[in-house]
Amino acid sequence: MDVPRAASVNAEPGWYLSAQEADEGAPLLAPPGRGSLNHLSPGTSFGFSVFNLMNAIMGSGILGLAYAMAKTGIIGFSVLLLVIAVLASYSVFLLLTMCLHTAVTSYEDIGLFAFGSPGKVLVASTIIIQNLGAMSSYLFIIKSELPGAIAGLLNGDHSGSWYLDGRLLLLITSVCIVFPLALLPKIGFLGYTSSLSFFFMVYFALAIIIKKWSIPCPLPLNIAAGFSQVSNSTGNCQAALFNCSKESAYAIPIMAFSFLCHTSVLPIYCELQSPSKSRMLKVANTGIGLSFLVYFVSALFGYLTFYDHVDSELLQEYSRYLPRDTVILTVKLGILLAVLLTVPLIHFPARKAITMIFFSHLPFSLVRHILITLALNTTVVLLAMYVPDIRQFFGVVGSTTSTCLLFVYPGLFYLKISTEDFISRQKLGACALLVFGLLIGPLSLALIIYNWIHP
Repeated sequence: MDVPRAASVNAEPGWYLSAQEADEGAPLLAPPGRGSLNHLSPGTSFGFSVFNLMNAIMGSGILGLAYAMAKTGIIGFSVLLLVIAVLASYSVFLLLTMCLHTAVTSYEDIGLFAFGSPGKVLVASTIIIQNLGAMSSYLFIIKSELPGAIAGLLNGDHSGSWYLDGRLLLLITSVCIVFPLALLPKIGFLGYTSSLSFFFMVYFALAIIIKKWSIPCPLPLNIAAGFSQVSNSTGNCQAALFNCSKESAYAIPIMAFSFLCHTSVLPIYCELQSPSKSRMLKVANTGIGLSFLVYFVSALFGYLTFYDHVDSELLQEYSRYLPRDTVILTVKLGILLAVLLTVPLIHFPARKAITMIFFSHLPFSLVRHILITLALNTTVVLLAMYVPDIRQFFGVVGSTTSTCLLFVYPGLFYLKISTEDFISRQKLGACALLVFGLLIGPLSLALIIYNWIHP
């Protein structure tokens, strides 16, 4: 077992080792008494650790990957997805190395050891923005898919009814379900129920494979008339191996958004049975590899079903062409349930980061706890209501905070903390990771903004 070396840093009171603080400062995945790399604790098995990591990886990003494939082509997408997966695995390796070097178990504390309090504030701020984007993308799914799911359960025409208004349903579910669950100071029990989301993602991928042969190509021109009236053109039924357009700028941000799990890696490491760097690397590589497989299969068959007409939120496409299909309806209900159980969990690290930045020197306050949760919930509901396309969440968040947490910070912090020679293999790798993030993030964001200005 790799033994962490003690380390110290000059930091203000209340800033040191957030993993050891009580209440809001406790690691998200670590129950009481299990917040250290203690080999005497039984810990979580290898298989369950892989499962937990995949649960942290896989989320709403899976709905946008078929769109990314349509904009980059099958080979272009495959290469980019593989590169992002490999770099994500390498950045996890750097985080684990720094974790052992500094003897801390949170991303924020690594930033503290690298650049003091500004480093910790930077990481915490990035996590807040990342989690706001993730929660907003989940609630966007509620807004877009819940009306169709309800309509699929009803007979007859109910168009115009209040219970089919996506924004109203979003507001009701946020107030009645998400907000009360997010108010709980410790919501560890939701970790067990949220594990269902992984099974729903796998089920979603299997459903995409099955329904590939249920939707004809060319696609119907008149959806209301069923599949009787179709286009005479078959040109849109050919898969592109490579593709490049202004929408291709969304591809890498969507992939970065989809593979981001780095804020959960260190807490999962704390929970691992017989924790060691090599053992946790096997967990990370296995989880990222299996997630890559599920992502690739769902993107491929989603693209081969709709080709250039694939929507940026894949479920909407199936809702359009198979509105009453039982399998698609069960997929919708499963993903909606997973979303409702996951959003309160994402509130926890976002609220923790806000507390660390602004109120780390103050004791726990129930009123402050409620106000922060209310502010977070209000912000994400407004974003989900008024942002018209889920790819905007994937694009902006993926090109900024996801890129920073995935590429920029691990490389930058490793270069600062490590005492190796600059020409060592790991430092050169960290430098390459940093340069990649600094190039890809701003370039993707600039192209996305250009698409907004020149649609």
